Amino acid sequence: MLAEWTAECTADAPTLVVPWSDPSGSARYIDLRAHPYDIAEIPEVEHFPALGRALRSLNAARSALLTAKCDVWPLSSGENAEELEMLRFELELDPETSSHGIASYIDVLWRDRTLFASAHQQREMLDRLTRRAERLFHPQAALACVLRPAMFDFEASTVEGFAVTLYVRALGHDAASAVEFWAAALADVTTLLRGRDLAPARSSATIDTSAYPLRVRHRPK
Repeated sequence: MLAEWTAECTADAPTLVVPWSDPSGSARYIDLRAHPYDIAEIPEVEHFPALGRALRSLNAARSALLTAKCDVWPLSSGENAEELEMLRFELELDPETSSHGIASYIDVLWRDRTLFASAHQQREMLDRLTRRAERLFHPQAALACVLRPAMFDFEASTVEGFAVTLYVRALGHDAASAVEFWAAALADVTTLLRGRDLAPARSSATIDTSAYPLRVRHRPK
């Protein structure tokens, strides 16, 4: 599996704020740790069950992570053609066997306060994650991780740190095969994130959004 990570942490880089709300009211932050059944409010889950399984796992009670946002979109010669062609080039696939694709992202945040606040520790985590992902046999799929600034916006205070956006993309000879390859790759990446190798050191200082009132901010258009 092709796997890499980058950082977008410059002074002018956008910050992921939790919670968030779209100005139009069409989308908002859903705390799946506190309200797991609210996953039904995420429309992409209905069409892509693999995304729902990943979100449930990443927000499970024993998970060291929580998620903030997600999306899924198709890749085809008519739509997102440039992204499709670039991924085909990176994976070194024949156009005849990679005419369709699918891409997704999930924003994840570490609940451990020390790890959440440390760009250095998260870089080490991403090194470990991408090294392990490279060993996975998913020749039609790619993982790209982006480290970016993040903030939990509580009513009484804010907690600043970093989040990771996980991009998982896959190609296939038709739409169904692309989704199949993507779902398998996403499942394995989720397993890596929940594994012992990436488990943070035990700490009593964790971030639990359900325990504190949050101030909702609108997400810029």
